[in-house]
Amino acid sequence: MPFVDLTLHHSKPTSEGLKAVREGLTRLMSDVLRKRADLTVVAITVESPSGIAMGGTPLEPGAWSGRLVAFVTAGTNSEGEKARFLAEAYRLLAQHLSPPASPFYIVVQEVPAGAWGYDGRSQAGRAQASVPVAA
Repeated sequence: MPFVDLTLHHSKPTSEGLKAVREGLTRLMSDVLRKRADLTVVAITVESPSGIAMGGTPLEPGAWSGRLVAFVTAGTNSEGEKARFLAEAYRLLAQHLSPPASPFYIVVQEVPAGAWGYDGRSQAGRAQASVPVAA
């Protein structure tokens, strides 16, 4: 079950840019991390640039930053897949919103299958339910 939480400290992202990022992150979760696109949730929160600092220094006027966390079930992706997602997600943001101030953190957060799920069922419970019972 893929969930992407993107917080932008940005003064004026365009609706077109946000749409492209939302669609692009869904595609990356599917194509790179092998998650079902129809179950991928992308939540984008836009906050004031004054709410973030780098090394204690506020952003320069016109600059933006934030953070991106992609939640996936632990053990379902290789190190190579995660590294590719980090690189491609950064490129996607830079392409559609302009390059962010550095550092811009992207995290692939691995959650144990029993500790999360959707619609009231854990991922571990879903996996157990899909295993046929031997006669």
